[in-house]
Amino acid sequence: MSTLTAVGHRGDPYRVRENTLGSIRSAFARGADAVEIDVRLTRDGVPVLLHDATLERLWGYDVRLDDVTAPQLRELTQGGVPTLRDALMTAGAGRLMLDLPGATPEAVRTVVGQVRECGARERTYYCAGPRTMLAVRAADPGAEIALTWTTLSPPRRVLIDAVTPRWLNYRFGLVSRELVDALRRDGLLVSAWTADTKRTMKGLVASGVDSITTNRLDVLTAVRAGLGR
Repeated sequence: MSTLTAVGHRGDPYRVRENTLGSIRSAFARGADAVEIDVRLTRDGVPVLLHDATLERLWGYDVRLDDVTAPQLRELTQGGVPTLRDALMTAGAGRLMLDLPGATPEAVRTVVGQVRECGARERTYYCAGPRTMLAVRAADPGAEIALTWTTLSPPRRVLIDAVTPRWLNYRFGLVSRELVDALRRDGLLVSAWTADTKRTMKGLVASGVDSITTNRLDVLTAVRAGLGR
């Protein structure tokens, strides 16, 4: 039986604000094998951790991230939004899954370049849809990729051959034993997001998934321990 990978969704957000250094630390302390973080660029091209296009939901400013520079961002959030470089240092030897919402090819090259500069290629992998993952593959032919897929219709073979993902990353409600078995026959690992209830997690484990991303690491680590995964 394979080991189930527990991934903290944006860190440990039920305890510490998402996509912050404290949330990353908390996730690893509570048993995460990897932490998923969202990376976007400021106006001056600095990769930082933020899921939304604006600062409104988390930081109370109706301002687009790509309209502010990194120094302006630090001032607005009192240093609360970390840079990718800081996140990579904070994670230490821990694995990070970088989600790249809305990334342009130029942004992808910047992010991949910074991962390389920080010596973090072996402990970093990437997730997003096909267009973004094709850009990652172009920027780093050896990158580990989790191709996010949102329908039951399988990716076309030409796309799989171009992206060469290690994982297919599905919304949890789409996952079944039949799907997992089919993907395994094609040599792919299966990850599921974002499962937060014990019942859902147990169902995913029964289907044979290799990784679960969750906001509730306490629940997932307990389920994993109880099932010996």
